[in-house]
Amino acid sequence: MTAKKHLSFNRRDFLKISATAAMASAFPSVAFTQQTKREIPYRTLGRTGEKVSIIGLGGYHIAKGISEQQSIDIIRKALDSGINFLDNSWDYNEGQSEIRMGKALQNGYRQKAFLMTKFDGRTKKSAAEQIDESLRRLKTDHVDLMQFHEAIRLEDPDRFFDSDGAFQALLDAQKSGKTRYIGFTGHKDPIVHLRMLEIADKNNFRFDAVQMPLNVMDAHFRSFESEVLPVLIKKEIAVLAMKPLGSGIILKSNIVKPIECLHYTMNLPASVVITGIDSMDILNQAIEAARTFQPMTKPQIADLLNRTAVAAANGDYELYKTDDRFDSTAHNPDWLG
Repeated sequence: MTAKKHLSFNRRDFLKISATAAMASAFPSVAFTQQTKREIPYRTLGRTGEKVSIIGLGGYHIAKGISEQQSIDIIRKALDSGINFLDNSWDYNEGQSEIRMGKALQNGYRQKAFLMTKFDGRTKKSAAEQIDESLRRLKTDHVDLMQFHEAIRLEDPDRFFDSDGAFQALLDAQKSGKTRYIGFTGHKDPIVHLRMLEIADKNNFRFDAVQMPLNVMDAHFRSFESEVLPVLIKKEIAVLAMKPLGSGIILKSNIVKPIECLHYTMNLPASVVITGIDSMDILNQAIEAARTFQPMTKPQIADLLNRTAVAAANGDYELYKTDDRFDSTAHNPDWLG
């Protein structure tokens, strides 16, 4: 009986992996510009027409456990190397991430960057205040993309689109030139993302970008790749992939290597893969992954999915989906307004 169950499980698992691999390879290819094998490719940001680097520099780690000068050096080297997408958030490291990035963007570096940040406020007033504070910290009069942060609760879309919700502050910010494009982020459950998109449709609004976890583990558990990615592609909304290494937790499985993780996510139709960088070594790793990326074959995809299937089954390496330790607005409800 045990052997029979084990065989049945393996068969179902094999069929699921085969279907996922087929779907991953069936997504429309993302056109990218790469003049030589040693340059960082650029992709188009959804329907905006903007060109962004295939790798984006994550804002959280840029001020975590390193000095201000190290942060500035990493950001400037990234920009000089061809990484132009910079991620940040109003709440990262009590504002230090934005402050340091603002300093790094002086002396002509702002012109090299496609700059994105996020806010937590759910009300129009709190969102507007956080948007303005972010601009002051970043030492700029506008960002290229402003995003509603941590859509992780089923009620978040309702609060966002309320008549006095954060959506109104974002529209005002766009009209006044404080942001060019509008998006939202979340890491908890595909259901919340789908609800956000559904309510956006009811309000006759289409986001420019959506940020979500996409990695080799996500493919097996509460999968944004399976459930949300096809919807975004259909709507021509830019896909911003985050957590390609699951905040480093995926590597603790000892199943996959960093470059494999990055290449898997780059192989998806994401405009940019945002990864945390807190040292020159990690930056060089990200640059190398971008420069060496080539579209993956079906057998390569199937191999990665097969290796990660058992470890990923219960979300053990994606704690941001199952645990509140990554939910900054849950630990700081006053940020919501």
